[in-house]
Amino acid sequence: MAARRILLLNGPNLNLLGSREPAVYGTTTLADHVTTVEAACTGLGWVVSHLQSNSEAELVGAIHAARGNTDAIIINPGAFTHYSWAIHDALAAFDGPIVEVHLSQPLKRETWRHTSVVAPVAIGTIAGFGGVGYGLAVEALSRHFADSK
Repeated sequence: MAARRILLLNGPNLNLLGSREPAVYGTTTLADHVTTVEAACTGLGWVVSHLQSNSEAELVGAIHAARGNTDAIIINPGAFTHYSWAIHDALAAFDGPIVEVHLSQPLKRETWRHTSVVAPVAIGTIAGFGGVGYGLAVEALSRHFADSK
């Protein structure tokens, strides 16, 4: 069986992790979170591609490019979570499972953060566990693929 291919996407301002609002997002950097996903995927024999972008168009393009050659997407859409119907529509056109990740718990924050336009196209959302959420996303995909056999 060929190695599963996972696309890890991180949206706007996540490049500032480690220094941006550490009380909300912690002090772990984005590079550290990517390493966590890569290590978990390597342990499963999976291959990870990663993109962080502050550009909605770039994220949509990456999702389009993943069609037909990527098995799953893990996405932390950042602020795009709450209003990017373009990302929603791109994800809806993707054939594999999608896991939405948030470091903080949006439901404990401002009311405008309580709505996710990504959640309806994801198999699940992991929120509020800090960086552990990225590892949980890999575990969730592993179980999803095992249950799909």
